[in-house]
Amino acid sequence: MTIDMSQFFQVFFDEAEELLAEKEKLLLGVDVSSPDPEDLNAIFRAAHSIKGGASTFGLTDMSEVTHILESLLDKIRKGEMSLTAEHVDAFLAAKDVLKMQLDGHRLGSAVDLDAVGDVRMLLQSFVQEDFKPKASPAPALAPIAQATQPEEKYLHCFRVSFKGVKDADLTLLTSELALLGSASSEKNGEGQDSIVLQTNGTIDDILAVCSFIVDADNMLISEEKMLEASKAKELTEDELGYGFFEPIESMFPPEDKPIVEQAKSESAPVHDSNNNSSKNSVKKEAEKNAAGHESTTIRVGIEKVDQIINLIGELVITQAMLTQRTQDLDPVSNERLLSSVAHLTRNTRDLQEAVMSIRMMPMDYVFSRFPRMVRDLAHKLGKKVEFVTYGASTELDKGLIERIVDPLTHLVRNSIDHGIEMPTTRVENGKGEVGKLSLSAVHQGGNIVIEVCDDGGGLHREKILAKAKQSGLNVSDSMSDPEVWQLIFAPGFSTAEVVTDVSGRGVGMDVVKRNITQMGGVVDIRSARGFGTTITISLPLTLAILDGMSIKVGEEIYILPLGFVVESLQPQSEDIKEINGKGRVIKVRQEYLPLIPLFETFNIEPKHRDPANGITVIVEVDGRKAALFVDDLVGQQQVVVKNIESNYRKIPGISGATILGDGGVSFILDVAAILRSVR
Repeated sequence: MTIDMSQFFQVFFDEAEELLAEKEKLLLGVDVSSPDPEDLNAIFRAAHSIKGGASTFGLTDMSEVTHILESLLDKIRKGEMSLTAEHVDAFLAAKDVLKMQLDGHRLGSAVDLDAVGDVRMLLQSFVQEDFKPKASPAPALAPIAQATQPEEKYLHCFRVSFKGVKDADLTLLTSELALLGSASSEKNGEGQDSIVLQTNGTIDDILAVCSFIVDADNMLISEEKMLEASKAKELTEDELGYGFFEPIESMFPPEDKPIVEQAKSESAPVHDSNNNSSKNSVKKEAEKNAAGHESTTIRVGIEKVDQIINLIGELVITQAMLTQRTQDLDPVSNERLLSSVAHLTRNTRDLQEAVMSIRMMPMDYVFSRFPRMVRDLAHKLGKKVEFVTYGASTELDKGLIERIVDPLTHLVRNSIDHGIEMPTTRVENGKGEVGKLSLSAVHQGGNIVIEVCDDGGGLHREKILAKAKQSGLNVSDSMSDPEVWQLIFAPGFSTAEVVTDVSGRGVGMDVVKRNITQMGGVVDIRSARGFGTTITISLPLTLAILDGMSIKVGEEIYILPLGFVVESLQPQSEDIKEINGKGRVIKVRQEYLPLIPLFETFNIEPKHRDPANGITVIVEVDGRKAALFVDDLVGQQQVVVKNIESNYRKIPGISGATILGDGGVSFILDVAAILRSVR
């Protein structure tokens, strides 16, 4: 029976990428002088699984690299070769090559064949070198199995039988399976070629090794008694729950998951192992773990989640309409109806929060990218850096988490390049030669606060001011430290004396701030000379839902994002001053703020033209304040944000739109853009 394997490619791509990320994480944390056996086994399993899956799908370029990588890892984990820093560098380079090959198959991106060849030669040179074991070598690690067992004591004995296998392939299969334990080839009871394997591994491991050479549907795996391995009778398929497998059943199972999937397909019928009465305790435990795994996670396309969120948004709008329609009803005669509407409101709010949480992703998705970058950049600059993260489980909306990667990358690079000093300089200043760089994330109210903190030299006030004056910026020596620190976000600003491929061109920090501001966030800097710098980013948890203040200008209602609002007041005539050719300002507690009449900004006929008869709303963006002149305050509400640019076009001063309870459309103000236009 022929099965279209292309439908499973995406599963392989996703799982291979996860395995590569896990492999890199383990390599970056491994102690070269005394590696943890479990870490080495986990790294080996990752390479082993990728090789098996790549072979199943015919991706020979990946399977060739992982085959050499697996051989080298196997020598190290068995204590036949000592792990060195050079090995770790080679393994990380192999990870990069495998990721490049994976992207080439998945996205069609270019693959540097020279880089692939260099990595293969490097790995092969390590495999072929005659490394002498240590004087007191570590005990051999149990292949694949989690428990540490003496190499000669195996937990299982399997017979692997083949249909139509060549003698040369049988020899190769025997040598490959020998990596898992003690293997010998012979004939089974039916005269078929078979290999008897004593191992601490699992059936999944056997399948991964054999699928590199022979199709899974041409092999049969059965378990035999340890003491009578060569004479034991083969168990039937019904007794084992395993048989001659269709390709679908060998799809890259997780480590503890049985080969047979728990789902049934008409095109590829499989055995339901839950109905078997096998006494294999290892297999039962694996099924238990797999069942638990499948019951707690599910892969869903992001477009489906977005569709649900949009529908929930429409439900919220409909609920708001019902609430508004019932406000004028007699509460006595319509008590049951009003109670039902109130109940619907509560359920809608709970449903909205539950659905929005589906789009939330842990910050570890972002944080996990940096250990490798920090390691490579610190090595390149000749610095020693300890990188730590806090709050990796803190969640943020997927849309924001993807957009925060680039700003954080620039901030981390700056901390290593500009912040943390060279080891000799740190020692001269009474510090340890290893600098500390930390990334943290924590929820505060409706926001997430992300901090990039280093214990380096801190910002140099005088140097920044001198550079700002040289660049023609309007600065003075009386500026406060926070105001001086904000100067580094000016376009083209850089205090680096030498332009390198890391920094010095003055491009980046202005983009960082602009991107964060566009996400509705703010950036703050705290620094102490000689003690380090902390950059704090505050972001809303999601861009799909917004807490806003409804304001009225003429007959139009606008939504003002509540995060920008400081206060609202009704000014006195004497507090409003006219500046020739510069507009008007308003005095608020000894501070003069620019006054922005929104009816002029949007060319609307207002209800009031005199600010003393209307309302002013004080807003703040990036430490700068302004007063918005409006006719009335309508109220505060939570609104569902609709993208107006994709449905119409970009409108100056408008960031989006929402639908009100009466069915009307209301624009959401882009406060940052409005303040920039005034400046």
